[in-house]
Amino acid sequence: MVARRWLRLLKTCCFTGHRPQSLPWGNREEDFRCHALKERLQKEIRRLHQEEGVQHFLSGMALGVDTWAAELVLEEKLYWPEIILECVIPCPEQAERWKSADRKRYVSILHRCDRKTVLQEFYSRDCFLLRNRYMVDNSQFVLAVWNGQSGGTGYTVDYARRRNRTMIILPPL
Repeated sequence: MVARRWLRLLKTCCFTGHRPQSLPWGNREEDFRCHALKERLQKEIRRLHQEEGVQHFLSGMALGVDTWAAELVLEEKLYWPEIILECVIPCPEQAERWKSADRKRYVSILHRCDRKTVLQEFYSRDCFLLRNRYMVDNSQFVLAVWNGQSGGTGYTVDYARRRNRTMIILPPL
């Protein structure tokens, strides 16, 4: 059983990264730096699939990097239908207070993903932490967009390192 779980992990990657307010361009996705980051994310997703055999990607569905990565995986699925996108939702209320456009985007991704994993029935103070741990615990690769500072992404990177996951860190710039 342990060997089977490990084999599944070898073909799995999760994403972690900053929300828009923590990135230099904020919510301006049209900014050239955001476009450049998305291109680097897409190249890395493609490389992981083609060179490492990764077929299963997990997104925590937060605004920013998680959302962009999920959309990029969905784009790759057009060419590689064997790819699986699992959306890991900390609680059903995750997008409740988001702007309308962000909620529509969130729902669109959820409708197109292969698997939805809801970890808790209700919000709790640690539901996002538990989501991040679930993703790391169920992945061999962790693709992080991280500026090196402490916070949620920094915690997840540290946790992944302690769990001996293969880290791919992209600086935001």
